[in-house]
Amino acid sequence: MSYPGYPPSGGYPAFPGYPPTGQESVYPPAGQYAYPAVPGGYPPAGAGTYPAAPPNAAGYPAPGGYPAPGCYPGAPPAGGMPPYPGAPTGPGFGVPPAGPGFGGYPQPPAQSYAGGGPAQIPVGFPGGQVPSPMPGPPAAMVQGTQGTIQAAPNFDAGRDAEILRKAMKGFGTDEQAIINVVANRSNDQRQKIKAAFKTMYGKDLIKDLKSELSGNVEELILALFMPSTYYDAWSLRHAMKGAGTQERVLIEILCTRTNQEIQEIVKCYKSEFGRDIEQDIRADTSGHFERLLISMCQGNRDENQTVDYQKAQEDAQRLYQAGEGKLGTDESCFNMVLASRSFPQLKATVEAYSRIANRDLLSSIDREFSGNVERGLKTILQCALNRPAFFAERLYYSMKGAGTDDSTLIRIIVTRSEIDLVQIKQMFTQMYQKTLATMIASDTSGDYRRLLLAIVGQ
Repeated sequence: MSYPGYPPSGGYPAFPGYPPTGQESVYPPAGQYAYPAVPGGYPPAGAGTYPAAPPNAAGYPAPGGYPAPGCYPGAPPAGGMPPYPGAPTGPGFGVPPAGPGFGGYPQPPAQSYAGGGPAQIPVGFPGGQVPSPMPGPPAAMVQGTQGTIQAAPNFDAGRDAEILRKAMKGFGTDEQAIINVVANRSNDQRQKIKAAFKTMYGKDLIKDLKSELSGNVEELILALFMPSTYYDAWSLRHAMKGAGTQERVLIEILCTRTNQEIQEIVKCYKSEFGRDIEQDIRADTSGHFERLLISMCQGNRDENQTVDYQKAQEDAQRLYQAGEGKLGTDESCFNMVLASRSFPQLKATVEAYSRIANRDLLSSIDREFSGNVERGLKTILQCALNRPAFFAERLYYSMKGAGTDDSTLIRIIVTRSEIDLVQIKQMFTQMYQKTLATMIASDTSGDYRRLLLAIVGQ
């Protein structure tokens, strides 16, 4: 299978400011997040291109190179299903086994998405209003995974604001002081620092950071200061703005997030950019790929963690009859099953399919589909089988070969840093025989490298 690179080499298109001119923002409160003050776009995109994968039939690396079709970690080979490296065996994705959590990591207590419990009212929100906290994914999807960034104990937003002000004041910038703060605070804490900075100094922290930083380190720091939901919505807007569409960004976000995350992203997209995401998707995509993304935008996947094995058998039979078992392909059947079933249910369906078809479902999708709809369907299955392995693969190809796809590298490191980056690092090492930190260190430089490594950890 050829696994072409993503996104298109142009990076993010220029974006004329945040929030849109004349657009009164309601998510988060108006005036809270000024990205940026001047026309010309936030932020500069990495100019590197995303290299293509070696043209082989599998595309999923494993020890010693590229295995035979069907060897994505977690996918069963024909006729059976050995456990994938480091993953739990048992009832399915997200259901923690007895004993240690995913891959031997202890299970942390369930944590909300974007770090930290219910948001407290930060200093500086008009009228004491605060956006509702980002709802967490179902508990079963959180247990057994952990981020590399945790909320800092004894947090003091005013003290951190003072450190950042001092780091940017006068001649030169103390980048290390900035890195020490932003890499060791949760997203929720960074929002409080931003509010405290404006209260204490009457200045916008984001504008000050933009004036002191440039290039990839600027893009990374500004991404870290964006509220998590806004960053996903912003990334989707950029993927569809201007000439061309970065389909892989749409797939990466819409096919991997939980229902609540998607529903929040759709609302934020409307309130921040004054646009309907479904209309933008229809204008920028077509055919079965468009239908799949519209299905994902509903944020209506079944999230019941209990597996119905009879239904899994029926769905597997249905998918076989819609693809391998007939001339042509019934694409709508694949869309219906993969867009609506829970991830644990899909994992059971993959197992049942391998017994019926004598080949795994990923390789059948390879044979029956092509292009973006193939990539979208496979992303859903990869998340059902082993979500950290999907992101590990994306990170690997963002750095493999000539040039670096910095926007993809930044986006995945930032968005997974409080969710499952520990497990992504573990899968990266198993799949590529090198650590994520080693590859980042060899592919980046300067303050950009130091900040990435501070987030990822050794």
